Amino acid sequence: MPGLTLGDTIPDLEADSTHGIIKLYDIIDDSWAIIFSHPGDFTPVCTTELGKMAAYAKEFEKRGVKLVGLSCDDVQSHKEWIKDIEAFNPGCKVTYPILADPNREIIKQLNMVDPDEKDSSGNQLPSRALHIVGPDKKVKLSFLYPASTGRNMDEVVRVLESLQKAGKHKVATPANWKPGDPVVIAPTVSNEQAKEMFPQGFETADLPSMKDYLRFTKV
Repeated sequence: MPGLTLGDTIPDLEADSTHGIIKLYDIIDDSWAIIFSHPGDFTPVCTTELGKMAAYAKEFEKRGVKLVGLSCDDVQSHKEWIKDIEAFNPGCKVTYPILADPNREIIKQLNMVDPDEKDSSGNQLPSRALHIVGPDKKVKLSFLYPASTGRNMDEVVRVLESLQKAGKHKVATPANWKPGDPVVIAPTVSNEQAKEMFPQGFETADLPSMKDYLRFTKV
């Protein structure tokens, strides 16, 4: 899909929301942010997802992350829908704003349109999209799911931690990495630099090529 993608700066959108009129840059400030869209209010998968976002809110807050939801229905609809979300997820409160986008303008600017999903009037609906945005307001990672598939919040937390570690320590996370597992040192870091950067030490995989590019450490 054309439009906003990895490395692009998100626009400083102003929109009505369940928290009143907000501007994205004001909400994000100098934090990380997760902006996530949903095909519609009062729909089954979306109701479970927003509830899970509420349940994980403290996990995201610990990592310095702001949450911003988006659905094409109006603010009053969102507020009524929140009652269902919280009832289905007892003890979880939707404290993050949900943007309204009745004219389908925001989903276009944020590249969250599902070309195959339309409402009864033929209007395009949002995809089940999620952007992780850094403090520099650039898109660091995007998920794009069809309406039929709900997101896994553990995976959102996992990739967020991966991004934050990569940005801080010049490391990357290997396949199936989980928080607490060893990470790999970036190839651009020499062994001499690695000894200074990672005083806790690192292990180099013994490979047939005899190249020492696969180095593991913990950060």
